[in-house]
This record gives sequence, C-alpha cells and structure tokens, in this order.
Amino acid sequence: MFKRFRSTRLSPEIRDNHADVDLQTRDLIYPYFLVSGEARKEAVPSIEGAFKFSLDLLLQDLEGTIASGIDKILLKGIVDDREKSKDARAAFKHNNLIELAVKKIKETYPSLIVITDVDLTPYTSHGQGGILRGLTVDNDKTIEILAKMAESHARAGADFVAPSAMMDGQVHAIKTHLKKRGYPDVKIMSFAAKYASNYYGPDRGIDGLNPAGREQKAYQVDYRTRLQGLDEVATDLDEGADWVGITPAQTYLDVIVRSRIKFSSAQIVGYQSSGEYMSIVNAANQNLLEQQPAMIESLTAIKRAGANYIVTYFAPEMAQYLNGDPYYVI
Repeated sequence: MFKRFRSTRLSPEIRDNHADVDLQTRDLIYPYFLVSGEARKEAVPSIEGAFKFSLDLLLQDLEGTIASGIDKILLKGIVDDREKSKDARAAFKHNNLIELAVKKIKETYPSLIVITDVDLTPYTSHGQGGILRGLTVDNDKTIEILAKMAESHARAGADFVAPSAMMDGQVHAIKTHLKKRGYPDVKIMSFAAKYASNYYGPDRGIDGLNPAGREQKAYQVDYRTRLQGLDEVATDLDEGADWVGITPAQTYLDVIVRSRIKFSSAQIVGYQSSGEYMSIVNAANQNLLEQQPAMIESLTAIKRAGANYIVTYFAPEMAQYLNGDPYYVI
C-alpha cells in the first residue's frame, strides 16, 4: 500500500497549515555600504537595488528599514582610494568612518542591532584582506589589526563585530583584545566558513577593488572540501564566537545543514551573496522567473537548512512581503 501525500497540498490553506518553516522579518539582516561625505547615495552598478550611502542619507534610509520590522543591519565601510594604505590604517584610526557612523546610528536608533564588518579588504591599497608580507597575507599581523578595528567599532557602540577575513585565530584575537580593552559584552558574529566563491563577483564592483581572487583562495575555504568548513565553524565557536556565518548561503546549504546538525545550539547566519542575489534578479529581469516567488523560495531554503538569520539584499522586499502576507503561497 502506498502512502498518500497530496492531501497535504491541495489548497493554499492546507499548504499553509502544513508548512513548518517559519521565516520572519526579525530573521533578516540588511547589509549597508557606508562612504564618507554628505548627500551621497550612489547606486552600486553590479548589485541592483544596492547603494553606497553617506551617513546623513543612511540615517534617513534606516527610518524606513526599521519601520518595515528589520531590526539588524550589517554595516560595511568603503573608503576613498586616497585613504587606503598598505597597513589599512583607515580601518582603525581614531574617529574612522565606521566608528563615527555607529555612534550616530546608536544615538538615533538605539534599539537597532548594529553589526559591523571587520575585514581589511576595503581599506588596503593592494585590495587584499590582510597585511602583506611579500606577496602573502601575514596571518598574525593581520589579526592584530583586525582586533584594533573591532575595538574601534566596540568603542562606538556596535552590538556585534563580524570578522570575515578568514584569518586563523581572528576570533580569539578579537575576543581577547575586546575583553582586555573593557568591551567584554560586545558580541562576535564570525563568518566562520567563508568559501572562495565566484558568487562574490558583484561585490568586487562596489569600490573598484582588484578582484585578487587567486590570493583569496589562499585563506578562504576551498569549495571542493566537505569538512574544512565545519572545522572552521567548530574552531570559531571554541574561540568564543556568539554567532557563526556561512557564505555564500544559497550555494552552500549542505554546509548550513551539517553545521546545524553538529552544532545544534549554535546561532547560524547564512549570507546570501551578491552573486546569488543577482542570479535571481537578472533571471527575473529577463522574464525567466518571477522575482518575488524566487526570492521567497531561496530565503526559505536557507532558513529550512538551519540558519537562524539571513543576510540578504532582499531584506526590504522580503520584509514588505511578510508584512503584507505572512504565509508562504508560492
């Protein structure tokens, strides 16, 4: 005798009653790009719907984001070329771009959870994610600078610092430094398993960085491995990470699933990369699929795999959808 499943799918109402994945607005984290100056809102050509904001216009935009129910943002600084240097000094100098922004954001919207990206790539003149020794990134020197950068963000009032540089020992270095400097309560959202992926392609058009992909493969996780990502997650949790991130999320659902199984109580963040996002947007622009259902399906898949939170450029659109209809009628 075969088992009948179709009775659970016969109508939208029945499907809603059997749905067991609950994606909510509070699960969403919206990434913002911050630049210096005033009255700047510049489209990112490679990422449709994304902008680089100066602080004054960022504060205005946040009003609508918060009104939609989104309560978490990931803030990334983009400095002008003249501020970039070999030692990435603009990332941690006193009153740097992110430090000043976080102070103002927390003054204006104190309940907003501000997560700051801790990575040297936007601040180095060579476009690599760390301090170079010859042609190679010096891991131990880089984590010293990452810790100083994290301290700057913590001093400004960041709720989370989010190291994404994929340097060995970065969480331990940041955790130890923050505690020593008097910021033991600032949490760490580490992008523990950041894969050397082609799906970051649109990101590299944000600030004119050299893609530098060959060198990044020397520190980001090789996508041909099954266990390295899990080992990275385990290590970051052992070093004191409060949340652990996996990116890209949509292409690496298996890593999220296995992380959820192995680390059942962990807070896992899936980052839907710019390339994954633009794959949907571009297909919709060519009438190959409908953007909203594809968006809902892709984000639901990340949540279904085991992510607690999702970083996505779709956050405002998804929040608008959830505010209008909390059910998954696809």
